[in-house]
Amino acid sequence: MTTGRTIALLDSLSWIFVYAGLFMVVIGLAVAGADATVGWSLGVVGALATTAGVVLIWLRSRLAAAGAKSAPTTPESKT
Repeated sequence: MTTGRTIALLDSLSWIFVYAGLFMVVIGLAVAGADATVGWSLGVVGALATTAGVVLIWLRSRLAAAGAKSAPTTPESKT
């Protein structure tokens, strides 16, 4: 069972990976003119981090949807 804290952690990590990955891709493109190996390395690592962030966003959405479906209904919530 997932908790709200787990979903919040996934939310934070996913956006950190997405933005940090995109930043690394941009830095890799900027550095590629001076040193192609370093530029490509930064670009590939950044693309992998961005992909990991997108996968975490998808995972968070699936966990949140599963948690909403399996939440118990209490008499207080029906009012």
